[in-house]
Amino acid sequence: MTGGVNHSFPGRVPLLADRAYTAVRDMIVTLRLPPGSPINEERLSAELGVGRTPLRDALKRLEAESLVAIYPRRGTFVTEVNITDHGLIADVRRQLEGHAAQRAAERATAADRDRLRELVAAAARQGGVDRAGSMRLDTEIHRAIYGCAHNRYLESTLDHYYNLSLRIWYLFLDRLPEVDHAADLVPMLEAILAGDGERARELAVRHVEDFERSVRATL
Repeated sequence: MTGGVNHSFPGRVPLLADRAYTAVRDMIVTLRLPPGSPINEERLSAELGVGRTPLRDALKRLEAESLVAIYPRRGTFVTEVNITDHGLIADVRRQLEGHAAQRAAERATAADRDRLRELVAAAARQGGVDRAGSMRLDTEIHRAIYGCAHNRYLESTLDHYYNLSLRIWYLFLDRLPEVDHAADLVPMLEAILAGDGERARELAVRHVEDFERSVRATL
């Protein structure tokens, strides 16, 4: 019998790798790990409470998503932000965000709709007081909508491009206009809840375009 550890604990390493991936991804997109900074695997492993193997699995996934670069014998580094890519990223998101919103309106389950109603209520409580808090809620809303589309390929692709956009947002946080991003998404959530796919698509595209214009205006 081979691979005793994996047979005894099926899925154990992948679960730890997922946890490590989520934690490091969030550190990168919020600039806690700044662009160009080296990643100290030993320190990060201890901080996250995971072993080196799941951490390295997570870093390989982040490399595939263009958030880290791994150089043999040199180490792992957070990728630089190439602001000239912003328009290209927005071009992709404009199409896919709209498609995901429309599919969410068509496919959301009863449980999905309960979650979206919770997010509408959270946006009302947020009130735009805390910009960073509003953006965290914006992130929850986007990822919830991706899940409601019930297409894992679409969800994975959108996650990738949203993470790249999110890092740009944090990079320009102090220069972007005061906008309650979460509240801006409420009409789209309401369209999804009403099953109005065309309206949801239109509002999703507008949201991406508004963000793109805001970033362009700061350059």
